[in-house]
Amino acid sequence: MDLKQERITTLHEFNVNKKILFKTVSECTAERPASLVLPMLYREITNDALGNIKKGLNKCTYLNEIVIPLSAKNEKEFTHVKNFFSDLKIPHLIMWCNGPKIEYLLKDLQGDGIDLLKYQGKGRDVWLALGIATLNSYVVALHDADIVLYDETIPTKLLYPLVEPELDYKFNKGYYARVNTKEGIMYGRVVRLFLNPLLEALMEKQDKPLHFAQFLFSFRYPLSGEFALTSDLARDVDIPGNWGLEIGIMAEMFRNVISKRICQTDLGFYDHKHQKIGNESQGLIKMSGDILETLLRVIIEVDHIEVSKDFLMSLQILYQRYAQDTIRKYHTDAHFNNLKYDRHMEEQMVEEFSKQLMISGNHYLRHPVGTRIPDWLRTIAARKKIREQLLDIVIIDNEK
Repeated sequence: MDLKQERITTLHEFNVNKKILFKTVSECTAERPASLVLPMLYREITNDALGNIKKGLNKCTYLNEIVIPLSAKNEKEFTHVKNFFSDLKIPHLIMWCNGPKIEYLLKDLQGDGIDLLKYQGKGRDVWLALGIATLNSYVVALHDADIVLYDETIPTKLLYPLVEPELDYKFNKGYYARVNTKEGIMYGRVVRLFLNPLLEALMEKQDKPLHFAQFLFSFRYPLSGEFALTSDLARDVDIPGNWGLEIGIMAEMFRNVISKRICQTDLGFYDHKHQKIGNESQGLIKMSGDILETLLRVIIEVDHIEVSKDFLMSLQILYQRYAQDTIRKYHTDAHFNNLKYDRHMEEQMVEEFSKQLMISGNHYLRHPVGTRIPDWLRTIAARKKIREQLLDIVIIDNEK
């Protein structure tokens, strides 16, 4: 616990009155309606976390609606999820993002020069959900569907600084301690062992300030999937179609919002599913590669650096040095807090991240343009009533 403020405003939790917080958000959302987006995969229906999330959301009576973008293989899975959420008291819509009706609409949209069928995964699902969540809400919050330590304060904290007129922020990023206190294990490996040392390496390597890297470094947990933003921003963001979603959102906030309208909020302890280390096509290694490529594109656009093979090789060396220092620091912290800490495993993960840095970096050199989903403003310009058409499809699917 600390009082430290970063470059962007930090909302600490050391004396929060949850009843007052909830009351304030409830009153403010009468004038500034709020929606929640809860992206999920069908397999998450078996997680105990989802039932707990549903209980917590039923207490969030201030929400205008909940949109649940779902990736499901068939109608049976879609129906199963609809039935699971049938006792969710808040108005809600299950959006079958890869279902036949939405796929047909997106295929038809190709005739207007917008090709969304080439994108798959969380990025496209979130983009689709934001399309309808912004129709009737001033602000939209988003969080994942696998949060084990969940209660109703998570969306409430995310929304508070945006719906409270006296504060009037545009974007709020959640941060938390990725520690399982029952098991005594420290998680958050991609942030701890990859992103933060990589940002330090990038900033040391350049003679001039890297403004976007410094911006990211101001956040306690820049890769968190928990955030809230105003609807006008949600309509104006380009979303990467891969694991670079969170970095991509941060890049859009950096470009479009002045720092005094951005904040981050302490969400406390946080535990969710833990990805396997994987390889370059799945798991944490795949995630680190997508993050790197998104990051390289942004710092080239924003800070005009030149990326080459020589650049990547020297970056890899610097990354390894900072990552080793990071391991030593977290080993000390874990020791002090009586946590289990497998230093050998952390060393191995750094080695794998280091290899992926070169693999993904070279892939970026061959394919520098990237995959960004067009923002909703462009899509609406191509077809004015596209969001309403999408909403009609989702309503019909939910009425079955």
